[in-house]
Amino acid sequence: MEGQLKNGTILTSESGNKYEVVSLLGAGGQGEVYDVKCGSNHYALKWYFKGSATERQKKILETIIAKGSPDESFLWPMELIVPAKSDLYGYIMPLRPKNYKSIVDLMKKRVNPSFYTLCRTAFNLTRGYQKLHAMGAKYQDISFGNLFFNPDNGDVLICDNDNVSFDNSKPGGVLGTPGFMAPEIVRGEKRPSKDTDRYSLSVLLFYLFMVNHPLEGKLEASIRCMDMAARVKLYGTDPVFIFDPNNKTNRPVKGIHDNATIYWPLYPEKLRQIFTKAFTVGLNEPSKRITEPEWMTLFSNMMSGMLQCSCGAQLFYDEHLEAKGVAHTCWNCGKTVQVPNKIIIGKNRVLLNQNTKLLHHHVYDDFDMDTVVGSVVQNPKNPALWGIRNEDKVNWTYQKADGTQIPVAPGKTAGIAKGVKILFPESTGEFA
Repeated sequence: MEGQLKNGTILTSESGNKYEVVSLLGAGGQGEVYDVKCGSNHYALKWYFKGSATERQKKILETIIAKGSPDESFLWPMELIVPAKSDLYGYIMPLRPKNYKSIVDLMKKRVNPSFYTLCRTAFNLTRGYQKLHAMGAKYQDISFGNLFFNPDNGDVLICDNDNVSFDNSKPGGVLGTPGFMAPEIVRGEKRPSKDTDRYSLSVLLFYLFMVNHPLEGKLEASIRCMDMAARVKLYGTDPVFIFDPNNKTNRPVKGIHDNATIYWPLYPEKLRQIFTKAFTVGLNEPSKRITEPEWMTLFSNMMSGMLQCSCGAQLFYDEHLEAKGVAHTCWNCGKTVQVPNKIIIGKNRVLLNQNTKLLHHHVYDDFDMDTVVGSVVQNPKNPALWGIRNEDKVNWTYQKADGTQIPVAPGKTAGIAKGVKILFPESTGEFA
């Protein structure tokens, strides 16, 4: 496959760095992406086609580069390459590692991540867009094509960031990708915004968990020709969620939408409820769409609520089942799975399994799911006794059921017992 640039071509960036074209990686609607190297380091170069290399696009890129990346999960434009003797230009960004996969790989079963990894992918993806929105920006085109994830650990990379628009900029020409655009954009009533980003994010998350589009059921299957009029009706003027509790006209069709039917019951009730809100209320009331912190709180609890069956399958703790006195049953073998002790800290709930880590977010509610502040450990003198070892930088206070308080210094352990509390610096945890 040949591109516009020949291998070995040397290009100089606006800051004076020299990049050598190594190979063409692929092409899209706006341009081509190349593997290039500067010294011993490899990067990606997006080189625009003539019709896309506009002065307006260049100014957008200059703004994006000047603002800087929201965090390390974005393959953010780093610098421009604008040759003096050409109308074309491009930009340099980090190169995506080959072990990162797309949702298309997930849908085609080329990768099979664990439930925990799916939740971590969803959390990291949502956190990335939360940070982007906090900068005063809107992404405008959230879809399949711009998410890549590591199926081993849930790390994400968000690409195609050259259409990001900031609030003080003029509306861009990008409206989104069919199937991911908010209904009001499909109907031609609105332009991209944070609210429309949140709708697109909900669609992407639904694909991640259900491997199906949230609006594609019986109504989609009955369409003989998916032309523009059909798309506008399905996604814009008459959208119906496939699991809408009050409208059953668009349920998944057996043999066509089997993924949705299989996966929907495997997740906890809270995830089903939040998706239902996203694609019922959220279809017509943009201001009531699910916010990034709402998603992140849910995903953090799902990550901290994994149950392991003796057959090896993972399943989710569901507080709604427990409240109704219904046992957790393995989806794989049908056995009843015992729920371990747990600690409740405000909105956060952590199941205390053998290798559980208490994370910074659990205690400080700050969405830091990387920093460990406590570990579940066994008493070396009495293996039947378990506790949480303080790995934080500050003292905790252990409060017994009778109100007696004992300090728990870093390195010391608080015994796990129902009805007992741990008083953290900014929160209180209670064992249940």
